This record gives sequence, structure tokens and C-alpha cells, in this order.
Amino acid sequence: MPALLILRRLRQGLVVFLAASALALVGLVTSGGTSYAATQGPCDIYAAGGTPCVAAHSTTRALFASYNGPLYQVQRASDSSLRNIGVLAAGGVADAAAQDSFCAGTTCTITRVYDQTGGGNTLVYQGPGGTGGADTAAGATTEAVSVGGQKAYALYINPGNSYFAYNATGGVPTGSSPEGEYMITSGTHVNNGCCFDYGNTETDHHADGNGAMDAINFGTECWFGGCTGTGPWVQADIENGLFSGGSKTWNPNQVSQTSRFVTAMFKNNGTTQMALKGANAQSGGLTQLYSGALPSGWSPMHKQGAIILGSGGDCCQTNHNASAGTFYEGAMVSGYPSDATDAAVQANIAAAGYSTTTPFVPGAKLSLQATTPCCTTDYLQHDTSDDKVVIAPVTAASPAADKGDATWIVHAGLANANCVSFESANASGQYLRHYAFQLHLQPNDGSSQFAADATFCPKTGNSGTGYSLQSFNYPAKYIRHYSFTGYIASNGGSNAWDTTSMWAQDTSWLAASPWS
Repeated sequence: MPALLILRRLRQGLVVFLAASALALVGLVTSGGTSYAATQGPCDIYAAGGTPCVAAHSTTRALFASYNGPLYQVQRASDSSLRNIGVLAAGGVADAAAQDSFCAGTTCTITRVYDQTGGGNTLVYQGPGGTGGADTAAGATTEAVSVGGQKAYALYINPGNSYFAYNATGGVPTGSSPEGEYMITSGTHVNNGCCFDYGNTETDHHADGNGAMDAINFGTECWFGGCTGTGPWVQADIENGLFSGGSKTWNPNQVSQTSRFVTAMFKNNGTTQMALKGANAQSGGLTQLYSGALPSGWSPMHKQGAIILGSGGDCCQTNHNASAGTFYEGAMVSGYPSDATDAAVQANIAAAGYSTTTPFVPGAKLSLQATTPCCTTDYLQHDTSDDKVVIAPVTAASPAADKGDATWIVHAGLANANCVSFESANASGQYLRHYAFQLHLQPNDGSSQFAADATFCPKTGNSGTGYSLQSFNYPAKYIRHYSFTGYIASNGGSNAWDTTSMWAQDTSWLAASPWS
């Protein structure tokens, strides 16, 4: 074993012992453009329609044209310090650069999402150090997006993450008072766990009977059966069931919402009527999914006025959230918004310019950070004593050579321009490639075999976090670390590194800021 690798493994053992439970969720996406400030936000539109916002939450942008306060709070793992992340300008997009600077060289979580109305309905994670409970805060950098040409971060919720707020004087509707709400979420990060909700919930974290909740639900869970399509669907969580319409029978007008960015809307007058709408948040108008009577037995409503995000109402003091979903922004309003107001809010959302962005842009530099809990301070890098590729720790205090070893330049795939190849940042002309399924750093010899071996196709992380890098010429295999060494590996097989144990985590990587 090379001496340098032995030293790195010893260093890694110490780091892992000290921080084995830390989850590294640091990502890199760059974007250009000038600072964006809205002339009107969704909550300005609701107010003009006579249904003012009583809660407004977002990690991406201001929801009032005049808002110039904090959007959310992050906490870094290195010293537990907290930082509020605001907007670039009043009414504008989040200051992602401030987060990047604060979280550089460590990991961060989102601990609070501030209520922009000033009513004090700030969401706090449901776990030790938060509102109490069994869950944890979501990672702060798992997903970056572009809003109006500016980089911003999503609240990327996995099972075990959730948020809650309760303020008795916060103005959230209670009892049978009318209420409306919307959120922007993702049609590509969902599951069938209970329950990815945003909206009105119980104050005691218990299922308190029909009508005790009044929240939007988004996912692939089919509560009463009979569902058509594969989802995900916009449904109503009004306690003791997820409703696609006004009864326990599946609504034939329900439509799967599979767009990358989805607008989900729900409104309920508290006594006789409710409506569900959905849309592509990037363009187009709303689809009316249901408008009609409340389900029998759920009228009148019995709302309690707390707010949930990312879980059901009977969570998460002694149990864990089981749902997955992404939250970009959302608001709750007092009153039953008109259809014209709903349409104007959707037009504002589409004009905001939500778009995906990828760190795997040819010419970009990045570092590939392991996500397995054992190894979240480790990065994929080449060993200078041979041509093997390994994982080993890198920190701000690491030597420049180690930082360079862990930095890669992205190129269009040598064998397929729709995929990518990785050139070493400090060994010009040498690329990451597999040979006999092990990863090496070798000079490009110009052959078609080398090109195929050095081409990888980024996919959504197999664990639900980050990215997985699929081998171009062995598509069942992905870049994996196993016993600190790099391979391409399938999920099960004859080789030791094909073991199914931890495969999803070992093959999921964060595209982190370049070390060099």
C-alpha cells in the first residue's frame, strides 16, 4: 500500500471518529446574472385580492416586493455557528454567495425558514436543538437552482427532516375560517411516505380528528386506493386521509404533476367548498384538479393554526418523518382566494424564472465529496505515489498538493458529449478512467477504449442525495468508493466492491466547491 495512502487513511480514521454522524451536503452550482428584485411578489398579489398572507416562507426569494429581511438560517457543523441568509435586494433572490462563504470547508443545515409576513410564524426543524422531537434539519446545499438567473438553494427534505411553527397570535386561520395556500415543489424528488405537507396542522403533534389539518400534500401516496397514473399528485391533507377531491373515491380529474418545478395550490372555505390546482411552475397556467364540496364528515373544519412543512400532523416528537420532497417557496393566506388571484400568483411564479442548473458544465472545476456517513470529509482524488484513485480527507488546512489531487476539471465526455470526463486539475492531460473496474488517473492515449473508460454520465444520486456517476460503457456500474478505493460497481455482483451493503450511499457524491 502506498505510504501516502496509509497516512491519509490514518488521518481519515481520526476525522471519522470525531465526526462520524455528520452528513456532508455541500454542493456547487454557479450562475450569472445581475441581482433580481421583484416589483410584485405573490403576497402582494394575494393582498390586492383581499386574501392577505399570514405566513410566507422561502429559501429562494422574497415573497413581498418590499421584503428585505432574512429568508432562512443555516448552521455549520465545524463550530455550530448560525448565519441568517437574506436577499440580494429588497424583493429579490436569496444571497447564496453569503451561504457559500459561511459554509466553505464544512457542512451546513437549514435550521429555520423565516416568516416574511412579520407575524412570527417562523418554521424551525423538529429535532433536538430545534422545536424538540426526533427529526433533524435538512442539509443546506443538497440542491442549488437558478431563480431569475441567480443561484439559490432549495430546502431538500429527506425522510427524517421536518419543520414546524406555532404562534397563537400569528394570525393563521383556525376553526372553520377560510384559508388558501400554495407551494412550489419538485415533481422529481418525491416518495410515498407520509406525508410531504405544507400548511395548517395540529398544535399538539397528534391526529386530532377530521378537519384538524388543512394542508397541501404532494407525493405518490394513494391513501384510499383507486388512484390513476403514477403521481406525484397535489392532494389535500385535512387529517385522517389524503383527498384528491371531495370524497374517498379517487377524483378522475386528478393529474400527475411531473414537472421539475411544480406549483401546488389548495384552498378551503372551511364549511362547504375546497379546490385543488396544479401547474408547471416554469410556464403556463393552472390546471383545476378539483373544485367542489368538502368530504362528508370533514365539514365544518376544525383547524388549529400551527404550520407543518415536510411531514404529517402527527409527527415528529416521538417518531420520524417518512416523506421526501423539495420546498422552494410557499404562503398561507386568510380567506378564500379568487380564481383570478390564483392565476396571477401562478403568472408571478412563472415569471420568477426557476430553472435547473448543473455543476457538470464543461470547463468547471469541482471536487467530488463522499456522502456515506463514515466518510463525509473524504474526496475522490488521485494518489501521487501511483495512478490509483482513492478517497481521503481534505480540509482547509490540507497541503496544496492534497487539494489539487482532489480537484477535477469537467470536460464533455470523451466518448459521448452528453456525458462528462474528469481531467486532473494538477496533472494536465490525465483523466479519471476505469480499468478492470478500478479507478485510475492516466494520460489520454486517444484510443476509443480510453475514451469510453473515461466517460461518465451524471444521474440523480442513488441514495437521493447529490449525484451518481454512471459508467458510459458499463451502464449498470457507477463510480463507488469501497475500502477507501475507487471503483465502478454494480448493485450486487461477484466482486467485493459490488456488495449491496451501502451501495446507494457509496455511489452518491456531492459536487462540492473545488479545493484548488
